[in-house]
Amino acid sequence: MGHYTNLTDPRTELEVVRDWNGVEQVVLRSPRGAYARVSLHGGQVLSWRNDRGEELLFTSSKAIFKPPKAMRGGIPICFPQFGNSGTLEQHGFARNRIWAIDEGHPPLNQNDNSSKASVDLILKPSEDDLKYWPHCFEFRLRISLSMDGDLSLVSRVRNVNGKPFSFSFGYHTYLSVSDISEVRIEGLETLDYLDNLSQRERFTEQGDAITFESEVDRAYVGSPNVIAVLDHEKKRTFVIRKEGLPDIVVWNPWEKKSKTMVDFGDEEYKQMLCVDAAATERPITLKPGEEWTGKLELSEVPSTNCSGHLDQPGII
Repeated sequence: MGHYTNLTDPRTELEVVRDWNGVEQVVLRSPRGAYARVSLHGGQVLSWRNDRGEELLFTSSKAIFKPPKAMRGGIPICFPQFGNSGTLEQHGFARNRIWAIDEGHPPLNQNDNSSKASVDLILKPSEDDLKYWPHCFEFRLRISLSMDGDLSLVSRVRNVNGKPFSFSFGYHTYLSVSDISEVRIEGLETLDYLDNLSQRERFTEQGDAITFESEVDRAYVGSPNVIAVLDHEKKRTFVIRKEGLPDIVVWNPWEKKSKTMVDFGDEEYKQMLCVDAAATERPITLKPGEEWTGKLELSEVPSTNCSGHLDQPGII
């Protein structure tokens, strides 16, 4: 166990612990009691709790906590491939690598003066990675917990190659819900989506809101930067804000597929929903020296207070 100085607020220190595999994890806490835990395996957020101690992210009871396999739950980072349509392993290799704490990099300029507990991580390709994906990059990831308990992730990918490269990306966010049949998503109405259950055929969303009664695996393209996930039974709403990520991927495996996944319980599809800020329809291309930034912010509010959230212009 140890401590690192917080790069955003020098008055704050981060607790660093090790899991049973010896992999470091960083614990972030807000003064009001919200909590987040980040593993250096994958740069993955494993837990996000509000100030009442309620877990807001889903983790499977059958999740495998052992590198190099990514854990089923939390927020895996999908890079340089989101999905399995390319030549790499599904969702790329970033979620299966050991990241480092980036102590020497100056902090980002903050848009506000609020105190945030933050950690900066960095990933660079190994020699093995370069054999499969021959592009030199620096991937910097800042994970922050605000005073109000909002969780934000800021990814910056820089091309330090001598030639351009392209990638797709996703924050594969497993939200914890009370009952999938009581959940709806607002903000994706009338959008086109690519249906991964129909060879990525393009359809147009017809519903007033997205609800769930069977397996869903869709990429909503050109989506707004703010959407809401309403959980009627728990009377709470997740507000998802994003920048630099044009798409939203919605996934629930439902009953049949759940039974085929060794690291997922047969009935657990009822308690989870993946809503992923992503760039999947069109790859991101970086020229030598260029840098891309993709931001995600997750907030949890009582459903009765949600009106107006989707109209807020400010992101992170």
